[in-house]
Amino acid sequence: MSKVLHCSHMTSTPQLTKSLSSIILSKPHLRHFHSSPLCIKSHFFCSSPIPITPLIPHSPDISTTFPRTFSARAFDDSSPPNETLQEGEKKDPNAEGKPGHAEEYPSGELEYKEFGALKKLGVKLRMLVALPWNRVRKGSVLTMKLRGQISDQLKSRFSSGLSLPQICDNFTKAAYDPRISGIYLHIESLSCGWGKVEEIRRHLLNFKKSGKFIVGYLPTCQEKEYYLACACQEIYAPPSAYFSLYGLTVQASFLGGVLENVGVEPQIQRIGKYKSAGDQLMRKTMSEENCEMLTAILDNIYGNWLDKVSSTLGKKREEVENFINEGVFQVDRLKEEGYITNICYDDEVMSMLKEKLGVQKDKKLPMVDYKKYSRVGKWTVGLSGGKDLVAVIRASGSISRVKGPLSTPSSGVIGEQIIEKIRSVRESGKYKAAIIRIDSPGGDALASD
Repeated sequence: MSKVLHCSHMTSTPQLTKSLSSIILSKPHLRHFHSSPLCIKSHFFCSSPIPITPLIPHSPDISTTFPRTFSARAFDDSSPPNETLQEGEKKDPNAEGKPGHAEEYPSGELEYKEFGALKKLGVKLRMLVALPWNRVRKGSVLTMKLRGQISDQLKSRFSSGLSLPQICDNFTKAAYDPRISGIYLHIESLSCGWGKVEEIRRHLLNFKKSGKFIVGYLPTCQEKEYYLACACQEIYAPPSAYFSLYGLTVQASFLGGVLENVGVEPQIQRIGKYKSAGDQLMRKTMSEENCEMLTAILDNIYGNWLDKVSSTLGKKREEVENFINEGVFQVDRLKEEGYITNICYDDEVMSMLKEKLGVQKDKKLPMVDYKKYSRVGKWTVGLSGGKDLVAVIRASGSISRVKGPLSTPSSGVIGEQIIEKIRSVRESGKYKAAIIRIDSPGGDALASD
């Protein structure tokens, strides 16, 4: 039994909560829930989905990017279905493989090109005249702690938290920087969506093409964290690490019964059967369309997770799925089955890195952290230059038309501001193209239009 839908009617307070429904879609196995004697449970066999992560509002931003390829199917590596030809049509045998063909998809992989001898010499000369904040000790290890929220916006040097573009830029710079010998990555509980996790993982795989090492350390780990960690060459965890590889889940609550009991009738206009934003207030149970939609998302993400993890570890997909179905949380089992390299503490990993780099035991390991390395310019490592620039317009948060009286600079996507940024890029002569990245739950329909 790999998929199950739980519909619980909770009765902790008889008048209000007896009609509150909580739907849990899970994959890959049945989860057990304990309830009070008053709790009524009804089970329906169904398919399943993903965790929903909150969005942090931020203001739009513009940055430039170096050449890279993007994936149209971030979580689907399966071959596209063959086209159905209408009667009388003939398939062009030369069409396959051509850009723009219906069966041609970007792979999502980034392209690493090693610098030539002349380019390497130019980079070394740039480093000799680099400003103090662009200087890094030769043989340094880039250290980074991935945990919590990850914003899609660029962060200033005084801002706290992690920034997705800066994380990815750091990995790209480190791949070309001759002063960086490898990456030591601490991966803890992440509060971001799968799209961001996938993008970080692609940059890790691109860094590995440079021939430098990546070592991962996992104090706590669920599916997202392990998905990133398996892109590293070595994975270590402490003896008391928290591992919970149980599968993926999405939970939805419905307040229709609660509002009915207190005499409140929500008035919501619904457009399209798959528009489920108002279901929480209107319905008592999940609609078939919403269940179908969430199931498709979960099946896609979980299938991709199994494919990528199994191929990285050199295991069969069925073997990984069976291992996850057991609900493994013991670190010893993970080592025995080859899911982690070894069990050791952080200081022991640091000692191994010293030995790897030939650093004496009584000396400190040369390291540069995420914050400091974010200040290193692309020019210093030879990644800037060229006439053709691509503008990246980043917009995060709820969408509104105008800036309110109490709005802050990071108060979501303001229609007027984003229009001005798009217009300035369009009218500028230095940008050849633009990419608009939107990380938003939605908002004002007129502003979006």
